[in-house]
Amino acid sequence: MTFYEAQQLLQKALTELYDDREAANIADWVMEHVTKLRKIDRIMHKQSPLTPDKVNLLQEYTRELLTHKPVQYVLHEAWFCGMPFYVDENVLIPRPETEELVEWVVENAGQKTEGRGQTEEGNRQWAMGNNSIQATSLRILDIGTGSGCIPVSLKKKLPQAEVFACDVSEGALAVAAHNATAQQTPINLFQVDFLDTNSWSALPQVDIIVSNPPYIPQRDKQTMLQNVLAYEPHLALFVPDNDALVFYEAIARFAEQTLLSRGSVFVEIHEDLGKQTMELFESKGFRAEVKKDFQGKDRMVKAVLS
Repeated sequence: MTFYEAQQLLQKALTELYDDREAANIADWVMEHVTKLRKIDRIMHKQSPLTPDKVNLLQEYTRELLTHKPVQYVLHEAWFCGMPFYVDENVLIPRPETEELVEWVVENAGQKTEGRGQTEEGNRQWAMGNNSIQATSLRILDIGTGSGCIPVSLKKKLPQAEVFACDVSEGALAVAAHNATAQQTPINLFQVDFLDTNSWSALPQVDIIVSNPPYIPQRDKQTMLQNVLAYEPHLALFVPDNDALVFYEAIARFAEQTLLSRGSVFVEIHEDLGKQTMELFESKGFRAEVKKDFQGKDRMVKAVLS
């Protein structure tokens, strides 16, 4: 079987589940993973034969994909902020919208460079690098870290920051630790049930809290794709219909106790609950704002401790 034949067979099989464009994209991704060759190289060598072991691997991947299993879980790979992350069913698949949350945090760190040197007499030193912001002593906590994509990306972009992350899931923390090691980004991990206020004492005081917590009401299950419902961890997705902001309430209360002076909270939100989430933080004494994602949907809230 040649490269070309293999890709055509895979793409045709995937059209049973996906439209032509998505089937082609998934087939490209799988073939690149199997052959270790970019698309242009596979085109140039389209008549090259797949070795028997690669044929077997491709057949295994195809069987998994045809059960609606997301390609990221099949290949154990998801790209986020330009980096490959290991993922499995213990963690959510990173989304592009969450990359925007990371960038917003980094922008905020950049803004802090303008004020801290003037107001704190050099207590913390800040400097702008070419590709990253050097933020000495900046402390960041990611709540509900999952794959670790948020803290790892922040550590990459803010290498001098001290980054912490927590999750209730032991499996998720193992994935996050793997990704931190793979990307050579040391982060401090804690296993805590964040909704248990008794666990908060294990977490450090920080300048910035960031989180992409569970926020999808149970009633939304009926409109979600099968590959999400069947494979992604419900613990990281869903909240009760009558208490959709339960994690934001906990984050706001925790932030009141834990944020350092002039600290900030950045959270990803349900597109229909932007106003309610903002008002929740404002009711706790924060100055809050909603930001839209690249699709024009309310997706993030920033809350600054007044």
